[in-house]
Amino acid sequence: METEPLKISKIEVDRDACIGAAPCVMVAPGVFKLDGENKAVVADAHGADVATILLAAQTCPVQAISLYDENGDRIYPV
Repeated sequence: METEPLKISKIEVDRDACIGAAPCVMVAPGVFKLDGENKAVVADAHGADVATILLAAQTCPVQAISLYDENGDRIYPV
């Protein structure tokens, strides 16, 4: 049986948790950027493929990035 490909429908950045380390920006610069407060924000939720977005979230040292599927279920962090 084949599994459905992973789809990300929503990306959230916890601004209180974000420390501005910016590995997400380095991994997925088309998706994330730092704002004037040196906090990560989503610039374009479709700016990279799913694997790159997942990797960018995983590189966050404080797990400030949450990813959700099309059903609204959190897929990262689990």
